[in-house]
Amino acid sequence: MLVITRKKGESILIGDDIEITVSKIEDGSVKLAIKAPKEKTILRKELFEEVQEENKEAARINIDLLKGLKIRDK
Repeated sequence: MLVITRKKGESILIGDDIEITVSKIEDGSVKLAIKAPKEKTILRKELFEEVQEENKEAARINIDLLKGLKIRDK
């Protein structure tokens, strides 16, 4: 993990096409501006983790439904 210090208006670059700029620092929080290609998906980590958990739960439900199905002989 890279840990760096940035002031308001300063940026970091990720690769050639992603720039993260500190746009505001106030009351213990930092506002970041992210400039990236439209093809890149950018999510807050807590939202990403929530979606992953919901997907796991949906998969469990589908497996339980499939186990409950009875196959009929023709």
